[in-house]
Amino acid sequence: MTTGAEPHDSQLRASALERARAVEAAQARALLARFIDEAREAGLTPGPLTARGYDGRGTYRTQVEGWYLKRDRSVAVGADGEFYVMSVQGGLLERVRGTRVEPSDPPLELGRGGRDGESIPLAVALDRLLGKE
Repeated sequence: MTTGAEPHDSQLRASALERARAVEAAQARALLARFIDEAREAGLTPGPLTARGYDGRGTYRTQVEGWYLKRDRSVAVGADGEFYVMSVQGGLLERVRGTRVEPSDPPLELGRGGRDGESIPLAVALDRLLGKE
């Protein structure tokens, strides 16, 4: 007989998934920190980053300077070492004054599960920026 106090299988799976995501994000953050150090040593200058609207039409200035990680400019690493998804709601006011993007937990695989089928390991994307390909 169950008392209702025991976690259900779905709760256990959700908890395990959240732990795995946290471990992955920590590993990815370490890669980003290493990249920032190496980029500074190599003299790579961050540039202003723009975000695309969710509808794919138009770009918006952001407060972030950094480097795009994918050719489609959908994700970036900021000079602050944070990971950014460069997609925003947007609108007329944001088009004029710019928009704000918030940091996200970084994945170890960029584009995993995406519809375009273009995924790339974070480490490979960072090495490309450093010219280590």
